[in-house]
Amino acid sequence: MGASISTNTDVAIVGAGPYGLSIAAHLRARGVDHRIFGSPLSTWRERMPPGMVLKSDGFASSLSAPGRGFTLREYCAQNGVHYHPTGLAVALETFVDYGLAFQRQEVAQLEPQQVVALAPAAGGWRIELDNGGVVTARRVVLAVGITHFARTPEAFAGLSADQVSHSSDHRDFSRFAGAEVTVIGAGSSAVDVALGLAAAGAKTRLVARREALKFARPRDTETRSLWSRIRHPSSGLGNGLRSRLACDAPDLFRALPREARLAIVRRHLGPSSLAEQKAKVEAGVEVLTGRRIATLSGAGGRVRLGLASADGTPAQVAADHVICATGYEADVQRLSFLEAGVRDGLRTAGKAPALSGGFESSAPGLYFVGIAAAATFGPLMRFMFGDEFAARRVSAHLQRQAL
Repeated sequence: MGASISTNTDVAIVGAGPYGLSIAAHLRARGVDHRIFGSPLSTWRERMPPGMVLKSDGFASSLSAPGRGFTLREYCAQNGVHYHPTGLAVALETFVDYGLAFQRQEVAQLEPQQVVALAPAAGGWRIELDNGGVVTARRVVLAVGITHFARTPEAFAGLSADQVSHSSDHRDFSRFAGAEVTVIGAGSSAVDVALGLAAAGAKTRLVARREALKFARPRDTETRSLWSRIRHPSSGLGNGLRSRLACDAPDLFRALPREARLAIVRRHLGPSSLAEQKAKVEAGVEVLTGRRIATLSGAGGRVRLGLASADGTPAQVAADHVICATGYEADVQRLSFLEAGVRDGLRTAGKAPALSGGFESSAPGLYFVGIAAAATFGPLMRFMFGDEFAARRVSAHLQRQAL
């Protein structure tokens, strides 16, 4: 039988992914009263295809804890797992095992309940849990996963769930064995899904508006020359001056005009896949690039797509199912558990919440981190590497507010 007693806390963290767990670890070290709710690494465990590897380098794939912390490198050394800071891809399974070990060691206080409703209350916020429990908190940090923000093109709105889905809806592709499936998208999710489908025995097609799929350069296995490091400085988001600035100067990014910030977040580090995926795609997936969807029909149970190229040349394809690997868009209106009046009243940058230097929104005591913070702090917040900056900044801010 579910709990129903209201328990007060100073800070409640909603979400137990890399950002939520990192903030909880820092708050515990600072002695700030808090509770954290969610299933650990649920997006990574339940919404990513098996066999996937992380796009981020090994050195940029750690959760954050104060002091030495507990890094991916340390975990791999303890467990006999091969590791290289830049030259070896991190397997999804390795990262999940590491993340769960981090949670057990650094955030043992995690409570597995899901938050189903969040609304203002006297002196703070009222939180309803899926077990019937109610918690009140003075401040709330929303560290929700990207799956809240899955984006499917409106053109597919008229199709049934049997005909269309989002890439985040899938982990096991075995049910598509023998089926004809079209994947929409040009990024790593699209490629990962297409390869997963092909491996499961589906006839797989990938359709993208871009003229060609982009594959990253092979990983650095040797020390780069001084000139190369000067021209293309390394960073947790990859090599390049813009990526280095995104990592080193999120406060400078915050000072940019709103429209400039939104444009940079939209364009920087666009769709691309790992270099080692290229040969696999060429061998097992039909790829149609430079095509936009001109017509769409789900009549008769099959999905029929009318495609047009840049020169207007038409093409028709059909599929039993379409998977939209079309990314994620931070939009406060998609947080259905957050009271509608709060969502409507938030000051925004685009559809994302506009945040203070301490990650606080215009609703006093309500904080956002991760992809929802990218419109304020830049591309760094779209990636796991941003968890350390967010954890240190948010935990310091919350500690000062608690004094």
